Amino acid sequence: MNATLESAFAFAQGQVKALIATYPADYYPMYTVHGKFGQDTKRWTHWCDGFYPGMMFLFAEATGESFWLAEAVKRSTPLEERQYDRAVHDLGFLFFSTHLRWLELGGPEAHINALLDQAGKTMAMRFMQNGQYLRSFVEPASLFIDVMMNVGTIFRTGLRLEDEHLLAIAHRHCETTRRALVRGDGSTSHEALFDLATGECLRQSTHQGWRGDSCWARGLAWSLYGFTRSYQQTGCAIYLQTAMANADYLLAQLPGGGVTTWDFDAPNQDIDSSGSAIAASGLLDLAVVCPDPVKGAAYRNWAIRSLELSCEQYLGDKTPGFEGILNGSIYHIHKNIGVHEACLFSEYFFVEALRKAIRSNSPAGRGVGGGIVTPYPEDSLPAQFKTWVDGPTEEDVASPVDGATK
Repeated sequence: MNATLESAFAFAQGQVKALIATYPADYYPMYTVHGKFGQDTKRWTHWCDGFYPGMMFLFAEATGESFWLAEAVKRSTPLEERQYDRAVHDLGFLFFSTHLRWLELGGPEAHINALLDQAGKTMAMRFMQNGQYLRSFVEPASLFIDVMMNVGTIFRTGLRLEDEHLLAIAHRHCETTRRALVRGDGSTSHEALFDLATGECLRQSTHQGWRGDSCWARGLAWSLYGFTRSYQQTGCAIYLQTAMANADYLLAQLPGGGVTTWDFDAPNQDIDSSGSAIAASGLLDLAVVCPDPVKGAAYRNWAIRSLELSCEQYLGDKTPGFEGILNGSIYHIHKNIGVHEACLFSEYFFVEALRKAIRSNSPAGRGVGGGIVTPYPEDSLPAQFKTWVDGPTEEDVASPVDGATK
């Protein structure tokens, strides 16, 4: 396969080994500050904690080395209480990157299935009957495009347990997301805000993008990847069509492949390598299931070319002392946090895309739903997890001063 990608995958292993040697086992990196981890203090909902061990599982699968599996398990098991975490919309990020990969590598089946089943049920408890969507961590009226990366936990549990209520919740969320956040040209908004009394979608908004009516690149990638996976899980054709619309919009912005800017409509066209890393991984899956072989080849070619360009321009080996794998990512441009740095969501999906490009993946399929869907009951939660509060929003956290985190 492409020597550039093979070399980058080997470099990624070296960088993660160095982090293991440098930082304690209970440290979960989130973003670099001046190229170094260990100073990433703004953590909010700890939504990135699965990505560090997730990379180790990818390395274990690729190399067969017991070292990687042991380190991955060591850092994944402390996350297990999060299966009951009702205050976040990120349980797919946490557990598909860790425990699902562990299961695929022969981990304890009964234990992991029970955990993933609960994670799916807990996610489903975020469902808003008025509006028919899974609320974001910000507030009940908020729907994020990011949740498309986490709805898969509900689909997995619903399919495994043959729970039609769970499947209805997951399908209804996808339908609402398509209607409220995916535009006719395939572009996406970051957030939709709803009237809690009527369920009416009031407007599109954003926390990370330039404006509510712009297209934040990372959000587009979340949609492309999330709808592709929802199609793989369910076989629902409209999800495939949505993912292809997202992909076609992306390819129209960067027709020859490339590294995304942070928002395709913003006057400030700062590079954000996370958008193209996530999109590349999603496109490699989409290329496999795309019914049009010409489009499928275009999606795959774009992903490979984008990975090559990221390796050539932003691989961490080009910056002396850089502790990350992929430079040029943006965590939160408005708060000047993790700007032009390594960010763990970018690291993980870049490594995942490299692995897919080096060795092809395969898809899956089935399901649909109908009627008014109600929130999922709390019966499966231990008593202490039935009382919960929203986590702090990124907007509630003071911005860094004097460019300290840039």
